[in-house]
Amino acid sequence: MNNLTDPAQLGSGIAVAFVATIYGVGFANLFFLPVSNKLKAIAGEQMGYHEMLLDGIAMIADGDSPQVITAKLEGYLD
Repeated sequence: MNNLTDPAQLGSGIAVAFVATIYGVGFANLFFLPVSNKLKAIAGEQMGYHEMLLDGIAMIADGDSPQVITAKLEGYLD
């Protein structure tokens, strides 16, 4: 797109830009969005695990009985 005075080169430059845009949209919808959703799900699971772990440690530090800790932490499980 360096030479805007030549219409023949301008047309081919626009065509290349259009094809590149179509490829970008295709890759985003077919590859990158599903990968992103999978990574979000994995991050959510890990966040829940770490939250449960911190609550368990806090309950142990507070001196709660093992039965109470077990009952409270079972709420995190599906």
